[in-house]
Amino acid sequence: MRFISGVIEKLQRHPKRIVFPEGTEPRVLLAARQFYALRLGVPILLGDPVRIQEVARDLKVALNGIRLLNPADSEELDNYASRFRRLHQYRGKRMKMLEARDAVLQPNYFGAMMLAMHAADGFVAGVRQVTAGVLRPLFQTIKPAPHSKTVASCLIMEVEDSRLGEQGVLFLADCDVIEDPSVEQLADIAVSTAQLARHLLGARPRVALLSFSTKGSAAHPSVGKVQAATARAQQKASAQKLDADFDGELQVDTALVPEIAARKLPDSKLGGHANVLIFPDLNSAQIASKLARLLARANAYGHILLGLDRPAADVSRGSTTRDLLGVAAIIGVQSIDYQALYPGAGQRLPGDRVR
Repeated sequence: MRFISGVIEKLQRHPKRIVFPEGTEPRVLLAARQFYALRLGVPILLGDPVRIQEVARDLKVALNGIRLLNPADSEELDNYASRFRRLHQYRGKRMKMLEARDAVLQPNYFGAMMLAMHAADGFVAGVRQVTAGVLRPLFQTIKPAPHSKTVASCLIMEVEDSRLGEQGVLFLADCDVIEDPSVEQLADIAVSTAQLARHLLGARPRVALLSFSTKGSAAHPSVGKVQAATARAQQKASAQKLDADFDGELQVDTALVPEIAARKLPDSKLGGHANVLIFPDLNSAQIASKLARLLARANAYGHILLGLDRPAADVSRGSTTRDLLGVAAIIGVQSIDYQALYPGAGQRLPGDRVR
């Protein structure tokens, strides 16, 4: 918990507002209680306040300091619906005002609009819904960050063995969004994850693009994709003046274990000390990350979305209260200086009303 403790300490100095669309979910309510108790900011729970209060009573959880908001009763409902309709018009899609209002009445859409309109500093959802149910509202309301072409995700994993990664902290991507990334997307994911690692750890990112092959030990089209993505990621990082090391294609043991790296690849830039792991596809990323959580009992926080104009996360339906608290804290810390990650991000548009 060393990493997440540091995140919490930073957020205590700069408290933020995090919106949780699934306000009646017990795990969310408990995480919101802890978020406020730790002085991290104001948790905003969406849903029927009467139902939320019933769940809180059953859990014996106090609601002081927690904001309860029913989209149907919000004075901002029509404003958000109008803005949502305009967003669709900008994309060349027709939408009637009644359709926009019906959409924004849904907590995920309302929460995404709060984020877009700066009524919340971060968004955390997913404990009851599949990924598409969380990402669709975000992608329809939050534009990509400036100069970002790929929206993906990152899982931050903290393990007991401090010899792994950066004092036991590893950044894994993409574990949630893109099923089979292209060379260009894979390179974007590698650079975005490296930026996040630098931002949160303050350490030099050491990025391994993973494969079942190490430097040509096997031949397959997927190996070629990882090789090309590694070269492209290094080019993109240099153009963005990101000080980071990239190496690939690498087997995971070569990326993480110095003794194995010395035998297999003595001239590796990483030397078995990778702190960022980039997977070739969603299959491998999901399987590896869930195995690590189950077998190594690692703490995992995510999925933190990369490349969006505002900070948001799509959490796993298997998330615990502790997981949710950690993710909310990370999203809050991101929002403190989000423009350090994405210069120009989060700009308000003319006519935006903020509450």
